[in-house]
Amino acid sequence: MNMSIQVKLLGLLADVVGKSELQVDKVSDTDALKKQLLSDFPSLANKSFIVAVKKQIVRNNQKLEAGDEVALLPPFAGG
Repeated sequence: MNMSIQVKLLGLLADVVGKSELQVDKVSDTDALKKQLLSDFPSLANKSFIVAVKKQIVRNNQKLEAGDEVALLPPFAGG
């Protein structure tokens, strides 16, 4: 299984990683994706972010499929 997930990083998260898009391979769900990203980019560990899969915010672990577009969203200000 060689699954590739497209990850978009927005705002401050793109600045921390140094790019606004990544390809991440061999992750089956959002928990595995987060673990991989924190391993590859330790500076993300102290940042808050929300995960969205196919433009839907996910609060719990969600299975990922090849070709899914995942976005990491920084916290939103305002109220």
